[in-house]
Amino acid sequence: MMKQILSKLPRKPSSKSAENRDGGISTFPSNASTSSPFGNGDGLPLDVNNEVNGTDSLYEALPSFRDVPNSDKQNLFIKKLNLCCVLFDFTEPMKDLKEKDIKRQTLVELVDYVTSADGKFTETVVQETVKMVSLNLFRSRGPQPHENKLLEALILEEDEPLMDPTWPHVQIVYELLLRFVASPETDPKLAKRYIDHAFVIKILDLFDSDDPREREYLKTVLHRMYGKFMVHRPFIRKSINHIFYRSIFETEKHNGIAELLEILGSIINGFALPLKEEHKLFLVRALIPLHKPKSIQMYHQQLSYCITQFLEKDCKLADTVIRGLLKYWPITNSSKEVMFLGELEEVLEATQPQEFQRFMVPLFRQMSLCLSSSHFQVAERSLFLWNNHHVENLIRQNRKVILPIIFPSLEKNARGHWNHAVKSFTLNVRKIFSDIDAELFEGCLQKFEEDQAREEETKLKRETTWKRLEEIAALNATSNELVLVS
Repeated sequence: MMKQILSKLPRKPSSKSAENRDGGISTFPSNASTSSPFGNGDGLPLDVNNEVNGTDSLYEALPSFRDVPNSDKQNLFIKKLNLCCVLFDFTEPMKDLKEKDIKRQTLVELVDYVTSADGKFTETVVQETVKMVSLNLFRSRGPQPHENKLLEALILEEDEPLMDPTWPHVQIVYELLLRFVASPETDPKLAKRYIDHAFVIKILDLFDSDDPREREYLKTVLHRMYGKFMVHRPFIRKSINHIFYRSIFETEKHNGIAELLEILGSIINGFALPLKEEHKLFLVRALIPLHKPKSIQMYHQQLSYCITQFLEKDCKLADTVIRGLLKYWPITNSSKEVMFLGELEEVLEATQPQEFQRFMVPLFRQMSLCLSSSHFQVAERSLFLWNNHHVENLIRQNRKVILPIIFPSLEKNARGHWNHAVKSFTLNVRKIFSDIDAELFEGCLQKFEEDQAREEETKLKRETTWKRLEEIAALNATSNELVLVS
């Protein structure tokens, strides 16, 4: 009888049922302790602590740092870190509003504490900080759009990037990580045990995020890490190389290439002279092949900057760069060709005369094709090279080699290009050559006229041959005899 009465009394909910009731909170071990966000710091489970405080909530704000003595602030900092290890579901905006606001406010307090810290962070603080940051940043994602080749083209044409719904919390976590890494109170020798190679790899994986706000934070964070942890520098460069290789030879797209190149731009700027062989190989094997993917427009500006940084360090690399550009020169993509021409001008501007002579023949064979392009933007951008004083001087000094190569294209443009602007620019370039070396110009013009006459003669012979074939075929239309023309 007593058992029946007791069975009808309301029971206290278990921790498991409480977790299920707050579905937006991530699952934690049932043996909650001081290191768990569900612990109260004095060894009591949170449900016992709630019973003492007279509240039913499983997620309550902790005291402010202003309300505790200095001796307890570090312990409170760790408790707040544990509180922020709880993850919420942001796909439902109206769910767990109070708890989300508590976490956001707690994250802001953590950022303020790290910014104003006046004592070295202990190993426990470093460990718990990296743990909380990892739980919030290294979150599961859906499949990246570029894993599907059919969707890739559609994604490239979208104007609006995909925004992460968890950003209200993630942004503050990034800010905390940034302040923590940059803080003078963070000992690099101690922190490198937890901000290790595995952590660096996960940070680099996040660069493929669709959210540009996240990539911008990642760029700053990785740059600070590169500066703080000298021991990780070779590994970071090597890992970035692997991302580039995969983008070039496998996926052909990665959302974070531009941001990674921005970081590398400042890294290259700090390379000591003479350049190490490792750095030259990076130029040849990673940077130059990045001209190959179709998505180059997403990062071309940053790529061009990195290339010119190498040339400023060692002008002898100009031949390697130019021949690399010619190797990946676009054939049917006119907008990409215009980009290449813009980069070419920057490279030539950093090129010395003795280096220019090593590649000018293959370069201006390609330029001849660009000058005679039926796409007016390609032809126009090619002619703009003569507006650059340094490039024009290089061409002037080597005109005896260059003019015979490009003269046919110039003359054809001047005589019959459909675009008025291209025709006008071509006449200006012709005048430059005519003024500086009239004898060479007349020799090229004479050779052009002779070549044109031979072409006309060849064309006339070909037409005559076809006409004879047609006449003979008409006469023998009724027979089965083969028609041979000597």
